[in-house]
Amino acid sequence: MDGHPQSSAGEPSPTDDVEPMDRSRTLAPLANLSRQARDPPIVVRHLDHWFGQGEARKQALFDVNLTLERGKLTVLLGASGSGKTTLLTLMGCLRRVQEGSVTLLGTELAGAPESVLVACRRRLGFIFQAHNLHESLTAMQNVRMGLEVHGREATMAWREASAHLLTLLGLGERLDYRPANLSGGQKQRVAVARALVGNPEIIFADEPTAALDKDSALQVVRLLKGLGAERGTTTLMVTHDTKIMDLADRIVTLEEGQVVSDSRM
Repeated sequence: MDGHPQSSAGEPSPTDDVEPMDRSRTLAPLANLSRQARDPPIVVRHLDHWFGQGEARKQALFDVNLTLERGKLTVLLGASGSGKTTLLTLMGCLRRVQEGSVTLLGTELAGAPESVLVACRRRLGFIFQAHNLHESLTAMQNVRMGLEVHGREATMAWREASAHLLTLLGLGERLDYRPANLSGGQKQRVAVARALVGNPEIIFADEPTAALDKDSALQVVRLLKGLGAERGTTTLMVTHDTKIMDLADRIVTLEEGQVVSDSRM
C-alpha cells in the first residue's frame, strides 16, 4: 500500500438502504454547482511528479491523463509504489503540482496560491486508512470536526447532521462513545461520517475499507454510490479490496506511475 503525504522522500495512505440526505443536515453549500454541473469535476493532463533531490530524485508519475465523471465512483488500482496515492493527493490539493495540469472543480491547481488550495480543500472530503480520531471526543463530536472548516453557520446543526450520518453507517447506538470504546471498524466508519458531513463535492478515499468487515465495507461503498446518485458526489477510491470492485463505475489501473488500463463497468 502506498504511504501517506507526510513523507517527502517517497510516495506516500443497499443503494436502496441509503435514504436521501436533505441539505439542511449537511450544511456546507455546493458552491457554483449549477454553473459547473456539466463540467468534469477533475481533469488531469500530462501530469508528472518527482520525489527527492539531486541524485536521489525519482519520478513517480509519468504523463498521466485522466478525466473523472461527476457522480461516479472511480477505483484506482495498482501495486505498492505504483503512484496511486501520489495521484490522489495531487488531485486533492495535498501536494503541489510540479509539472502538467490538474483542474479541480474548474480551478487550475498548477501554480495556484495556498489560499486557492485551501478554498478548494473545503469543497472536498478525505477518508484515509488511519482514522485519526480525537480520543477525547465522542463519535458525534469527531464527526462535527468535519464542519469546522466551513465556519460557524455550518456547525449550528451539527448534532442532527452527525447523528444522521452515524446512524446511516450503523452506529446509531454508539453516538456518545469515545474511540477507546469502539472497534477498529467502528472508528473507521466514524471517520467516513466526518468526511461526508460537510457535503463534499468530491470524496478522496485511500484504502477506506481496509479495517472493515465485508458487510461494513459494502455499507460504506453503497453509501458513497448513493451520494453520487442523489447529489452528484464524485468519489475517487484507492483500494485493493476485491469485494467492492463490482460496485465501481470505473476502474483505473496504474503501473510504475503510468495509467495502463481504464475500464468502465
